[in-house]
Amino acid sequence: MGRGRQKAKNTKIARELKYDTYSVNYSALERELGAPAAGEDAYVDKWADQYADEYEDEKA
Repeated sequence: MGRGRQKAKNTKIARELKYDTYSVNYSALERELGAPAAGEDAYVDKWADQYADEYEDEKA
């Protein structure tokens, strides 16, 4: 019985998302996602030296 009201609500939300324009602060988004700043290395493995190699004991 309550399906019509829920469908109307979903339709309203879908229209808002489709037609409304939102301003996006891209610099804040980059900071939040942890994008490296210009000049920094693109990838730094912060876990590389923390643990010994798995097969290090077998070589010796």
